[in-house]
Amino acid sequence: MIIVTGASGFIGSAIVSELNRRGITDILCVDQLEKDEKWRNLVNLKFDDYEEKQDFLNRVLCDDVSLKNGVEGVIHMGACSATTEKDATYLIANNYRYTQHLAAWCLKHSKKFVYASSAATYGDGSNGFDDDISSLSALKPLNMYGYSKHLFDLWASRKGMFDKIAGLKFTNVFGPNEYHKDDMRSVVHKAFGQISQTGKLKLFKSYRDGYEDGEQKRDFIYIKDAVNMTLHVYQKGLKGIFNCGTGRAASWNSLATAVFSALGLKPDIEYIDMPEAIRDKYQYFTEAKMGRMFATYKERLYTLEEGIADYVKIYLMKGQKYLGEV
Repeated sequence: MIIVTGASGFIGSAIVSELNRRGITDILCVDQLEKDEKWRNLVNLKFDDYEEKQDFLNRVLCDDVSLKNGVEGVIHMGACSATTEKDATYLIANNYRYTQHLAAWCLKHSKKFVYASSAATYGDGSNGFDDDISSLSALKPLNMYGYSKHLFDLWASRKGMFDKIAGLKFTNVFGPNEYHKDDMRSVVHKAFGQISQTGKLKLFKSYRDGYEDGEQKRDFIYIKDAVNMTLHVYQKGLKGIFNCGTGRAASWNSLATAVFSALGLKPDIEYIDMPEAIRDKYQYFTEAKMGRMFATYKERLYTLEEGIADYVKIYLMKGQKYLGEV
């Protein structure tokens, strides 16, 4: 059995969907459904059982013998992924301590453990985007979310765990099954909605020399590639920290143009003020160094334009279909 935490979330549900596509259904899905709509991500998936995250953690902490029997490993995608979350105590408990408990349990019982870190750990990028473990101590995240992820990376490194576990630093992931994420949805999804309703798209102005409006750049990766990389690391038993991106930075203007193109429209972009609350925490450039991942992962990636076209035409234009439906 494979345990997937965050299994009703964006990346977690996409991982379960891909496991199903590969014929794997012996899966324990773990999450905290509460009152939002992410339960819909589970509807088309096949799995052995579902468990709420606190119930699952309780079993881990008491070392429930029934849990470890037959479990191959844990793919830990469960976390608060809101970069605007300000409750540091909550983020420490949810993103840091929870991951510590699962990692320790997996190591104790010789189970595979792959977890989600984040490119938010790189901060403003002044210390680079290298996933070499030796560079961890130099990184300075810009928000508490990134810091909560960074804390676990540092802890695992100090404990010498990276010869037994693997972390994935996801860059800007977009694609189906993110519909429940409210303001944390990708700009691709937000752009589709804006353009469909108004024919225009609003992007933030630049507040840094050297970057024109809309020319801030990110490493965007389509969910299908992010999932395939994650399962590659898990199934090959790779160890260490790996960037999960494309290695190709693209501007918001390029992303916007691709969404307009997928809709068969000419670009119409308006640049608006960036909220002051996020101006000093905004990443103007991310581009993952992908050498460690690409040393073993040889699959062709979607280009930004291909990923957006697939997302818009196959999913969004057909009523936001979920992975597993098509």
